[in-house]
Amino acid sequence: MRIEAPWLTDAPLAAIFAAFEAAGYHAYLVGGAVRNAVMGERVGDLDLATDATPEQMMALAKVAGIKAVPTGIDHGTVTLVARSVPFEITTFRRDVETDGRHATVAFTDDIRQDARRRDFTMNALYAGPDGEVIDPLNGLPDALARRVRFIEDAGTRIREDYLRILRFFRFYAQYGGSRGIDPEGMAAVADHLDGLDSLARERIGAEMLRLLAAPDPSPAVAAMAQVGALARILPGADPAALAPLVHLEHEAGAAPEAIRRLAALGGTDVRDRLRLSNADAARLELMRRAVGDMEAPGALGYRHGGETARDVLLLRAAILGQSLDQGAIQAAASGARQAFPIAAADLMPTYQGAALGARLKALEARWIASEFALGRDELLEGDT
Repeated sequence: MRIEAPWLTDAPLAAIFAAFEAAGYHAYLVGGAVRNAVMGERVGDLDLATDATPEQMMALAKVAGIKAVPTGIDHGTVTLVARSVPFEITTFRRDVETDGRHATVAFTDDIRQDARRRDFTMNALYAGPDGEVIDPLNGLPDALARRVRFIEDAGTRIREDYLRILRFFRFYAQYGGSRGIDPEGMAAVADHLDGLDSLARERIGAEMLRLLAAPDPSPAVAAMAQVGALARILPGADPAALAPLVHLEHEAGAAPEAIRRLAALGGTDVRDRLRLSNADAARLELMRRAVGDMEAPGALGYRHGGETARDVLLLRAAILGQSLDQGAIQAAASGARQAFPIAAADLMPTYQGAALGARLKALEARWIASEFALGRDELLEGDT
């Protein structure tokens, strides 16, 4: 199979390929770019692998007039900057020793050994400057079939890095399509759940947020719950509302968003267990609280903005098993456009200090309860 993509012949990438060829080495696109190209998915970063050592890469870049940055030279990675475009290029490697989180590696010139240290067969695909796909481990059929499968023995791959448990479910969410999850992978996950306890919570949180941002993560999260992985990382989480939420999102035209979906899962101590950022934690807490408060749609929009109010309404409907209420979403959007017609100066000097604040709050509550129908004069009647 040959990749047909306009970016394959872009000048910066062509300059990289030409520099390696002139020096007598090989460079190949690897991993996500090749996988996504053959699957018809959007291609992001272009990472490369090579049979040249880091020192040889530095030398060939100098000859070609390409800037070289030793970003991870001890691990075999050099960043080459061609025409202002950076490319991370890593020497073929083989694992010497692994401990479930980190690996000691040795350089090799064997592309098959480099492929064997990767996680899934669909990630062990390479392509040269002509776009021809190189498939050392027969991963191309898996990629084309959207089958997420560990390379060789699933348990061995997991023991090399326990984060691969979560990556297994994330890749299934992103690329699995309607195909059922790989049973061998599920069995290996079930046998290695204790390994999740060794992972840094930042790594767990990053993987979970990426998983939940997939177009429809509900089958993957259901599989996580089935095998016990979800309870291991998020005690108390329940995936029951996730699939209804995804359906409602489609109906409402709401783009996938991880924190909204995390709110649907629930769970205890989520902020700490996933090491959420302050912004994400605040948004999660706001949505979970607002779902329970059952505030009217217009009031939600006025207090939190139209987008957050819509998310809260979608969450409520998913949790309660209700259908989409477009009228409620429109009311929330209308509420977000409202401006309270009373200012503090309107109540002074009759009210001062704490009494002024309390009166403003009471009038605002009355105005919201009227669904924003009361005007300034009606609200001020008796106060001026």
